[in-house]
Amino acid sequence: MIVFFTVTGAPRGKGRPKFARRGKHTHVYTDEKTVAYETLIANAAKVAMAGLLPMSEPLEMVLRVYVEPVASCSRKARESMLSGATWPAKKPDLDNVVKSVLDACNGITFVDDALVVRINAEKRYSTVGRVEVTLQGVDDF
Repeated sequence: MIVFFTVTGAPRGKGRPKFARRGKHTHVYTDEKTVAYETLIANAAKVAMAGLLPMSEPLEMVLRVYVEPVASCSRKARESMLSGATWPAKKPDLDNVVKSVLDACNGITFVDDALVVRINAEKRYSTVGRVEVTLQGVDDF
């Protein structure tokens, strides 16, 4: 089985956990922007699954993360970025985007993110920000 979906909009990495003290107790929580982005990913994953049960075999995840060039860059720099000559070595961190996708898909596209045994991830420039996610069994090559 192969599942593919696209999360439209500017990619966002998983934020660091936040801590709040209430009396003697410390509570850990996820910031609102991370929760909103993971909800967006989860909704796209649910549509892609179309009511199918989550996968339960070892999986490969392929992520293509596309970020937009900043509006203030020169035309020459923009052309270099969009042609692939310049890599987007900037925020969001690729590993944090991977974490967001894994956490958001948990229980939707796969039973548990421990099933993901191979990850192929890449960050590029594009005129449209998005994350393209492909999940497939490692035996589906």
